[in-house]
Amino acid sequence: MNSRERVINSLNHLEPDQIPFDLGGTGLTSMSKFNYNKLRVALGLPEVDPAIMDIFQQNVMVDDDMLELMECDVRPVVPGSASGFIFNELDEGDGYIRIQDEWGIGWKMPKVYGLYYDMYKHPLEGECSIETIKAYPWPDPTDPSRFKEIKEKTSFFANEKRKAVTLDGFCSGIVEMAAWLRGYSDFYVDVAQNDSVLNYLLDLIVDMKQEFWEKALQEAGENVDVVMEADDMAGQSSLLISPASYRKIIKPRHKKLFQFIKERTGAKLFFHSCGAIRPLIPDLIEIGVDILNPVQVNAAGMDSGELKRAFGNDLSFWGGGVDTQGAFSKPFPQINAVDNDVNHRIIDFKPNGGFVFAAIHNIQANVAPENIIAMWKKFKQLRSY
Repeated sequence: MNSRERVINSLNHLEPDQIPFDLGGTGLTSMSKFNYNKLRVALGLPEVDPAIMDIFQQNVMVDDDMLELMECDVRPVVPGSASGFIFNELDEGDGYIRIQDEWGIGWKMPKVYGLYYDMYKHPLEGECSIETIKAYPWPDPTDPSRFKEIKEKTSFFANEKRKAVTLDGFCSGIVEMAAWLRGYSDFYVDVAQNDSVLNYLLDLIVDMKQEFWEKALQEAGENVDVVMEADDMAGQSSLLISPASYRKIIKPRHKKLFQFIKERTGAKLFFHSCGAIRPLIPDLIEIGVDILNPVQVNAAGMDSGELKRAFGNDLSFWGGGVDTQGAFSKPFPQINAVDNDVNHRIIDFKPNGGFVFAAIHNIQANVAPENIIAMWKKFKQLRSY
C-alpha cells in the first residue's frame, strides 16, 4: 500500500496496512526552524538553509530527504502570494523586526531570542463602518500568482510520489481574519452585539475564500486529497466564543464555505482548531468537517479515548500523537515519557482507522531532537495494523 492509499483508507475509516505518519505535510504539523537542523544532524542528515512555510510561526518546509527518511505519507501544497507582494522586514531600532502581511496586519518579532511574529497592528480596529470595509484595499484572492504551481505540485506528489496531498488556503479562517483585522477587543464586542459591521466583514471574507477555492480546486483537480481550513476558537480550558454565539454568527458562514468547497472536490475537509473545542465538535461534523486537528488532548474535554469513542465513526483525527505541552516539549531527553505518551495515543486513536499520526501542532523550538526521534521510533513500533 502506498502512502496516498494509506491516508485515503484511514480517512475513510478503514484500517490500512499501518497508521499514516505526518511531519511537515501541512503548515500545522511542521516544526520550528530553530531546531530543524538539530534534528537533521541527529538523523545523520546535512544542515541546510531551510525554506520557511509559515513566516509568522517560523516553521519550515521540511526537506525531501527528511520526509523520505522518516517515511512521511503526506506532502503539502501551499498557494503563493499575490503578484509583487513580498514581506519587507523593517527594523525601527526598538528591538523588533516588523513585517506587514497582504491584509495590512502588522506583525513583530524580537530581534534577540524571537521565535514568532506576533500581531501588533489591526487595521480595522476602533471606529469602523460598512463603508470603511468597502473602501479598504483588500487582497485579490484570485491573483494568478497564487495558483501558478498548484497543478504541477499536486500532480507530482499524487501521481509520481504517490503521497497524500494537502492543499492550504490563502489566509487563515474567517473568525481569525475578522479578529486580526478588528483587533480582539473590538471583535469580541462585535460578537456580543451581533454587530452589522462584523456580519458584513465575515461575509466578505467568506466570499473571498470562495473565490480562491473555486480557482484552486480547479487547478488541483483529483490530485488533492485534503483541503485545509482553520479557526482557533478555544483556549486551554474553554471555548473563546460561546456555543450560542458560534451557532448564531459563525456556524452558518462556516457551513456556507464548507459546502461550497465540498461541492467542488472529493477531498476531505481538514479543520484546525486548538484547545478545548469539544462542545463544538458535533456542529463541525454536521456542517461537513471530516478531519479535526491538532487534537489538543490535554485541554479540557479533549481526552483522546473519549473523543474516539464519541466521534470516531464520523471524524478523523489528524494529530494527537504526542502531547506537545508535556514531556515532548522538554529541551532535554525524556524518552520513557515520550514512549508512554505515544503508546497511549495510538491505543486510543488507532482502531478502525480515522487517524493520521502527527504531533499536536507544530514542533516547537525547545523540543530536544532526542524526543522527536523517540516519538518517531515508538510510532514505528506500533504503527502496523
